[in-house]
Amino acid sequence: MVCSSFGDSISTMTDRKKIIHIDMDAFYASVEQLDNPELAGKPVIVGGRPDSRGVVAACSYEARRFGIRSAMPCAHAFKRCPEAIFVRPRMARYKEISDQVMKIFLRYTDMVEPMSLDEAYLDVTENIQKQPSATLLAREICKTIYDETGLTASAGVSCTKFVAKIASDLNKPNGVSVIEPDRVEDFLAALPIGKFHGIGKVTERKMLNLNIKTGADLRRCSRIELAEYFGKNGNFFYDIVRGRDPRPVRTSRVRKSIGSERTLKEDTVDLSEISQLLEALVKKISAVMQDRDISGKTITLKVRYSDFTTITRSVSCKTEISSVPEILACLPDLLNKTEAGTRPIRLVGVSASNLVPHTQRKPRQLLLPF
Repeated sequence: MVCSSFGDSISTMTDRKKIIHIDMDAFYASVEQLDNPELAGKPVIVGGRPDSRGVVAACSYEARRFGIRSAMPCAHAFKRCPEAIFVRPRMARYKEISDQVMKIFLRYTDMVEPMSLDEAYLDVTENIQKQPSATLLAREICKTIYDETGLTASAGVSCTKFVAKIASDLNKPNGVSVIEPDRVEDFLAALPIGKFHGIGKVTERKMLNLNIKTGADLRRCSRIELAEYFGKNGNFFYDIVRGRDPRPVRTSRVRKSIGSERTLKEDTVDLSEISQLLEALVKKISAVMQDRDISGKTITLKVRYSDFTTITRSVSCKTEISSVPEILACLPDLLNKTEAGTRPIRLVGVSASNLVPHTQRKPRQLLLPF
């Protein structure tokens, strides 16, 4: 199947922004190599032990040559590269360097939107250095990061967040890629559909089955067709392939969810064991919510079976909740919608989303007795 027509063309961007997306190269593994020179040039895997049920949190470029990637079971990674060096994550150290990098960004612009410890968007349309070239600015920022931390970063430069994000992956590691506004249309048209940020493996397979292989193929689809095939994401796909991404760089991001998950030492069908683990996870996320003075309206249960099939089940509450009893009360029905108890499980997780500050919680009737 090929969609019917191109529809309307890419819109003219009259208010063009200058956006830089900076992504640290193999951040966790690079920090380990920086702190321990004996690891330099060697395949380093940050995560669990090779004989554990943990997963790869990050790996060096030397390890990636063996096909190792994030979220891969450590046991599988070890089989691919027995000489790999496994190290435990040191989150406090990674955050320390991340804070240092974020402070570097603020020397160039106040418009910084951190996406994680190792990546951020910068709007340099107006910048502290009064530098009109976003490309030169990106190169200078990456050089400053290296000079002050010893770590490399890659940057993507364009007129939207979406294109800048894709560009930052084009010339890794330690590279700067620029997609000028007048090149956006041709760039997206030629891009394989799997390279589009926001299109995962499942959606990519569905698109390939529809004979949508490139951005040009995607542009042939009407908004109605994409909505029919991909639901609410159809509108997103329709706009981004036309270079439309009005999202601004936000200096303060609202956290979308709070969650915690745990890999079991052994696969289990024991509901009692699963329930105890879920209670521990709920206590953990409830403590975070209470500490941040926020509540959530949607509770999601995540289950990964022994064959690595992963499912989620969610429920939206009538009112926002944050306490342990409130969250726990949601889980039995969600658990009943899985194959827990009959199919071996290796991982469970709980998360709360649709978060709001406690000051915005709606009044509600307390349960009796008070």
